[in-house]
Amino acid sequence: MQSFDVIVIGTGSAGKTVAETVREAGKSVAIIDKLPFGGTCSQRGCDPKKVLVGAAELVARTSQLVGKGISAAATINWPDLIKFKKTFTEPIPEKTEQKFAEQDIHFFHGTATFLSERSIRVGDDELQADYIVLANGLRPQPLNIPGEELLIDSTGFLELTELPRDMVMVGGGYIAFEFAHIAARAGANVTILHQGKRPLEGFDKDLVEQLVEAMRAIGIFIVLDATVKAVAGEDGNLTVQYERAGQTHHLATGLVVHAAGRVADIADMALDKAAVEKGEKGIKVNEFLQSVSNPAVYACGDVADKGLPLTPLASYEGRIVAKNIVDGNKETYEKKAVPSAVFTVPTLASIGLTEEQARNEGRNVKITYQKTDDWYISRRINESFSGFKILIDQESDQIVGAHLLGTGSDDLINIFALAIEHHIPAKTLRRMLWAYPSHASDMSSMLET
Repeated sequence: MQSFDVIVIGTGSAGKTVAETVREAGKSVAIIDKLPFGGTCSQRGCDPKKVLVGAAELVARTSQLVGKGISAAATINWPDLIKFKKTFTEPIPEKTEQKFAEQDIHFFHGTATFLSERSIRVGDDELQADYIVLANGLRPQPLNIPGEELLIDSTGFLELTELPRDMVMVGGGYIAFEFAHIAARAGANVTILHQGKRPLEGFDKDLVEQLVEAMRAIGIFIVLDATVKAVAGEDGNLTVQYERAGQTHHLATGLVVHAAGRVADIADMALDKAAVEKGEKGIKVNEFLQSVSNPAVYACGDVADKGLPLTPLASYEGRIVAKNIVDGNKETYEKKAVPSAVFTVPTLASIGLTEEQARNEGRNVKITYQKTDDWYISRRINESFSGFKILIDQESDQIVGAHLLGTGSDDLINIFALAIEHHIPAKTLRRMLWAYPSHASDMSSMLET
């Protein structure tokens, strides 16, 4: 059995941060992953998705300006776009391994399974360590329906060499909405089947309604309260059976994409052998991101039962775990207001409290909501759907929530994040002189009292 100071499971943002930081501090480190090294975000998630979104944005922008100076809308050549995407993703596993080798971090490929509270099996190797860090992320949530094996997941979508004419997205969250926009702008007929009463439940209701309207305007068909019961057929010729309002419906399509949520990737780890407790969303941890039931185990990133599944948060948690392993438990997890964006076209971005949350908490807030398709910043690109909702505490003048829809929202939301994190009053932002005309220069109008 090989011995190390620290074993890390997962090579994404959280795991890589832990491994490199504790190695810098002189600890011996082993790192394990059953998937290609480098993590989800860089290879199967955020980064490659945004490459595809860039093409969709160009199609949207040119479409909006046809007859207003642009003679024809751009079109997407899907195979060429996927080839371009691969220039970002394909080098990552080898580069990640090379860097680990240079840092003298021992790496292993395969599924990690606990043998005891401080030992792991991976393939034919048995490893033990003073500390074991779980940073192995999420996997698609099982749907438990007949024909589930006929669906592809987000990884499969990002690897499609040809885009089918018709496709169905099962789910109503980030993945379904973002991929629907990409596919629709590339010429596919897209249907979203979501079992809830509203999609993107964590985002502002009014802005989500505007986004849904924008999606329907480009031909995306959205069905709510729709429970998928089965998928049948063969590749390229599938039938989705779903129920809505007590009636059974059948939908023919060429492709079905599983976009109905993800769960912690811990089912095959034999956690019971390590006395590691799991919660509703992942590994149960304390304020130090240490397992509540096994002090030798820490968990960070999406696999921990804390926070949102966002890359910056994973890196933040990885730094906390690394410091606590090196220095003892001194660094605690602090809940932060983290900005998030849905990279649809237009973009939806959010930070802080929603209107519903503020009202449920009984907060005394001023709420400003407005559609801005007639504002200059939208009109200049003929963007038909944009808006904002800002929540300001009436007593402290602190911004407690910001919700944006429109081109540039993914960058503008970061200014609101800065204001919330550092308690910058709304009046200070109103008085700022921003570059004009820009998305930031509209903040003064958004924050008018």
